[in-house]
Amino acid sequence: MAKSLVESVCKHIIEQVEGQEYTGKSDDLPALYRKASLALNLSPEQHMEETFKRILGGCSNIVTGLGELRNKVGDAHGQGPRPIKPKPRHAELAVNLAGTMAAFLIATLEARPHP
Repeated sequence: MAKSLVESVCKHIIEQVEGQEYTGKSDDLPALYRKASLALNLSPEQHMEETFKRILGGCSNIVTGLGELRNKVGDAHGQGPRPIKPKPRHAELAVNLAGTMAAFLIATLEARPHP
């Protein structure tokens, strides 16, 4: 669900910025985040200050990691003979990171000047 939250927020941002319904149904989470972060001027390459580039790069890594975590330990794809069992603290970390990223993305969208 952590991954789904970030996916939904990214799709919402893309729709709000482009002014039309999101149609890239095959985009994975990193692609969605890349589109949303570019639209919000949150992509590391859009900044000159090294500290911001590092932090925004870390945000991108978090989103990619959430997608990978869901694919490796989630039950949607099956896990094979030796399943990985995350601990509750791992789930809590994933949920908190997803919530923080979603809140930051929405706050950035709302802080944009409206035409």
